[in-house]
Amino acid sequence: MKSLLSKAFPKRWRAAVLVLILLGIPTTGNEKWQNKDGIRDRPRLQTVKAGLPEHRIRRRRAAPDEILVKFRESLDESSARATLEAYRVRKIERISQLGVYHVQIPSQAGLEETISALVRNPDVTYAGKNPRIHLTASPNDEYFWRQYALYNSGGQVEVPGSPQGKARADIKATAAWEETKGDGGVIIAVLDTGLDMDHPDIKNKVVSKGRDFINDDDDAADDHWHGTHVAGIAAAETNNNRGIAGVAWNCRILPVKIIDKDGYGYGSELIKGITWAVDNKANVINLSLGTEDDDPTIKAAVKYAYDKGVVVVASAGNDGSSVLYPAAYDQFCLAVAATDYLDNVTEWSNRGREIDVAAPGEMILSLMPTWYNGPNHPPYAFASGTSMAAPHVAGFAALLKSFKPWLSVADIMNVIRFSADDVNSAQKKGRDNDIGYGRINMEKALVPLKIKS
Repeated sequence: MKSLLSKAFPKRWRAAVLVLILLGIPTTGNEKWQNKDGIRDRPRLQTVKAGLPEHRIRRRRAAPDEILVKFRESLDESSARATLEAYRVRKIERISQLGVYHVQIPSQAGLEETISALVRNPDVTYAGKNPRIHLTASPNDEYFWRQYALYNSGGQVEVPGSPQGKARADIKATAAWEETKGDGGVIIAVLDTGLDMDHPDIKNKVVSKGRDFINDDDDAADDHWHGTHVAGIAAAETNNNRGIAGVAWNCRILPVKIIDKDGYGYGSELIKGITWAVDNKANVINLSLGTEDDDPTIKAAVKYAYDKGVVVVASAGNDGSSVLYPAAYDQFCLAVAATDYLDNVTEWSNRGREIDVAAPGEMILSLMPTWYNGPNHPPYAFASGTSMAAPHVAGFAALLKSFKPWLSVADIMNVIRFSADDVNSAQKKGRDNDIGYGRINMEKALVPLKIKS
């Protein structure tokens, strides 16, 4: 198989690997990385702010001296107020639409004791704490505030160069996480350069050591960096006070190494990797790689996954030309283009009728192998490319599979397509060759009764 496919796409395959597997980020001498000063060099997260934005600071979960109370419907308002005054409350506010009273108790009164006393009153149907509301499902990961792709406040985007972002030019992850954070039984197979399984921000999310089709063994360790970065975007451990947040909080990663340490691979490894992942219970497959050549065996492998109920997500490529394969096998997988922090399609993102959706791919922060940056730098870095856009969609697909496990592959693909935001409608209304149906919107797909404003 290798010799056949080596002949089918020799240099062109290798060029595609440089273009797409690294998403336009060559492995040596010309990495598309930037440090905090905008200098292109080896990826290192040079500085980290010690504090978090105000809305990210952990606070108490309820007001210390406020209670919400509801009385039985037959009790009139004057009687309700008289009852509350008997508890010497300092302030009474009635929410008339719901018949609920918001009260403030004296500072010397115990919150739990007052609630307990109210609950014992036969006229009270409910009494409880006044819970603190926070921005939807913002995790406590150390660098979450740098992940504009998940939540873009519209202020300064904390990426190299510190540009100004566009408010909510993001995939609406925080609202979607209120509905589901994923199921640990849903598995995302990342077919790439492997995975640093000792990385503290993903080691607890790995199903097994996977499969290495480069070295023909059962340890898909990452000796490059790309696979670790991609896997982190899809499903880094989240809400663990460390590093970054993954799109699919609770879903797990199955690493499959089909690209070598120099960033090269063959169609044979891709085919074997896809079929192995399917047979080993993957629910979603991420392919941040590709070739310019239309090969029927690769197409058959993607179809095999589709027919077996596995969602395949593939990056479109980064040289501003036509969509690479397997992303171009549009019937069987989702082809993903890249947008930036302003919701603009990037100039280098490949285009074509096969594009299904787009996701942020410009300067995306994710994991790096613990050995890559050296001992004095955290194992995280920014990278750009449709390779970084695709795992946002793969994580999204895993959340959909978790939330509604009965959906077919076609259903999940269509939900992702049809819930997307047509962010370039001013120039190209409706589906187009730049971003397909639009930039993905997890909230529309996952939050019931989401009403378009």
